[in-house]
Amino acid sequence: MGSAANKYRFLFAGGGTGGHLFPAIAVAQKILSIKPEAEILFVGTSSKIEGSVVPKLGFNFSSIWISGFSRSFSFKNILFPFKLIVSLMQSILINMKFKPKVAIGSGGYVSGPAIFGANVMGARIILLEQNVYPGVTTRLLEKYAEEIHLSFEDSKRYFKDPEKIKITGNPIREDLKYIDKNSALKSFELPPNKKTILILGGSLGAKSINEAICNNIENFKKNGIQIIWQTGKYYIDTYKKYLSDTIKVVPFIEDMNSAYSACDLVISRAGGITITEIMNLGIPSILIPSPNVAENHQYLNAKNLFENKAALFIEDSKINMELLDLILNTISDDKKLLNLKNNSLQIAKPEATKIVAERAIKLADE
Repeated sequence: MGSAANKYRFLFAGGGTGGHLFPAIAVAQKILSIKPEAEILFVGTSSKIEGSVVPKLGFNFSSIWISGFSRSFSFKNILFPFKLIVSLMQSILINMKFKPKVAIGSGGYVSGPAIFGANVMGARIILLEQNVYPGVTTRLLEKYAEEIHLSFEDSKRYFKDPEKIKITGNPIREDLKYIDKNSALKSFELPPNKKTILILGGSLGAKSINEAICNNIENFKKNGIQIIWQTGKYYIDTYKKYLSDTIKVVPFIEDMNSAYSACDLVISRAGGITITEIMNLGIPSILIPSPNVAENHQYLNAKNLFENKAALFIEDSKINMELLDLILNTISDDKKLLNLKNNSLQIAKPEATKIVAERAIKLADE
């Protein structure tokens, strides 16, 4: 699998969700743009997002059997120790074949066995952490890592060895950029003279955000606000009836550059990728953390931006009472929008992808 002659062999492990997978993909693509001869292998679970996305992008992919440990009692948990042992053996075999020089773990339970296997085979280890509160896998792998690249200063306190820590930011795709606002609005068939809100509930959608938007449709119309509304694939059938000249309702937005460039304010969950994109582009935002994520990390992400005056935030349980007023007070106040933009840009770390890729290459060189 890995040709011994090529020292630029990189194994990537991370997935289960886009938040863990896409930073790894961004780094892998950057490594290839710097070292086209590099060999790259992704390890993941074939049934999760990485199983379909990674091969489509042309990367080699090896699958292991692992699945997550359920936090509530579940019969699946009885299988967990067995799955873990099998996955560790699979990972060691994959690493024996591929012989990576450097292994990069971007979180999610799948990165545990794969990075452990790489460590057994003598690879240098880099870990990436997207959230303020590091995931359990990242904390377990700390002792094997050479470097741990964090998105937030606040995450440092959860790690034992400050020598390994670098505050780099969250690697995201390099083609993220602003385009001309009028042409962005035109691509959604919206007029250029109204304030525009972008609603993002994650790729699957967010029930509470969708309901709050739906309850306030008439208020938005009355206040001359137009909407680009990503409902998520599970909710499009419920909400497509609201499609109109000023309300664009879609299950999923492919062209995020246009969506971000068209809006004056974004209403969103507080997952790692979305907040990194919002900060890097300096988009004023109201964050509504999902209450259904591990270790409440979206709440901590949102709170961190709020404390840096780089975003506003509402708890999910208060969305129906507070969202409309906060939207109307924010979108009509250009000074407030500008402050949010500038504070976002100030804490953004747009060089993250390049830095991690260069560090990985440097470790391979050593």
